[in-house]
Amino acid sequence: MPEFHLDALRRWPDIEGADLVAVDATDRLLLDDAAATLAGTGPGDVVTIGDRYGALTLGAVALHGARDVRSHQDLRSAELALAENARRFGLDVHPGGLDATTLAGARVVLLQLPRSLDALDEVAALVSEHADPGVRLFAGGRIKHMTLAMNDVLARWFTVVEPQRARQKSRVLVASVPASDRPPSAWPASQRHDDLGLTVCAHGAAFAGTRIDVGTRLLLGVLDQAAPDAVTAVDLGCGTGVLATALATRRAAVHVVATDDSAAAVASAAATARANGVADRVRAVQDDAAGSLPDASVDLVLLNPPFHVGATVHTGVAHKLFEAAARVLQPGGELWTVWNSHLQYRPALERTVGPTRQVVRDPKFTVAVSTRR
Repeated sequence: MPEFHLDALRRWPDIEGADLVAVDATDRLLLDDAAATLAGTGPGDVVTIGDRYGALTLGAVALHGARDVRSHQDLRSAELALAENARRFGLDVHPGGLDATTLAGARVVLLQLPRSLDALDEVAALVSEHADPGVRLFAGGRIKHMTLAMNDVLARWFTVVEPQRARQKSRVLVASVPASDRPPSAWPASQRHDDLGLTVCAHGAAFAGTRIDVGTRLLLGVLDQAAPDAVTAVDLGCGTGVLATALATRRAAVHVVATDDSAAAVASAAATARANGVADRVRAVQDDAAGSLPDASVDLVLLNPPFHVGATVHTGVAHKLFEAAARVLQPGGELWTVWNSHLQYRPALERTVGPTRQVVRDPKFTVAVSTRR
């Protein structure tokens, strides 16, 4: 096996490119700031959360001697990247959910700070409740994405929150002494949208939370026109499952797979389906670009693609999802996509899926339908 070093980590199967890296300054700072604490840990004492491609998990093992490190990564693509990097260097990994089983008895938690305060709140609540009472939570991020509100969130669940010295535009917050008077966790949250007849449920890391974003609303407005005879459908990149649940509530004969790279999104989509009484016809699946679904197996795909990779504006994920939609659609099946109009996805949809026409457009968003060749 090759000798481990952080710079040899790869992003696969995630989007790769010169401006996209598998390890950043925050990973390095977290490992350095936690080094002394990691040195005193035993088997199963260390948990990593939000480790994008394995730098924290594998770094803790290979560079600091941690054993039986448990990890939770929200993204399925990140899980696959960690597993592949671990295989390349002959290291063991122990992935798990964001739950009591993964966090039970943890003495050290290494966290790449999420940009969402809601996501941080859910993580901090679970760590304070299920980790060892002497746990130290090392939470690191890029300074440009950090706010004082993050300190406040951590202080809701921990008595001590200590900012560490910054380095290379990154900083680590260390939280310890779980609060004895901590409030009950609010996750998953829910919100009723009477104008649409839907209740939306969301875990902390789910995009848009319990809100329904403007692009999704535009697609919902024309959803009844989408492949009216469809009996099988996929909500690709489903988020909280709004499109999947709306389709199932409007069409009693349709069965929908709601699939997303994010574990928080999939759990949210399942909760949304339950809250609206259609859990028997909406199946939520965590997957990387619908990879587990058979070729040419569905009549309709609904898609509101992201245009970020982490904090970087990047359209690579959208193109990956276009390819996935083309693969799972039957010939003659329809892909209904909504996107920010300035991204001009229509030529790519024409090439990848088939003939594409605009259905509706407002000042910001476009909805189009593509028919599979």
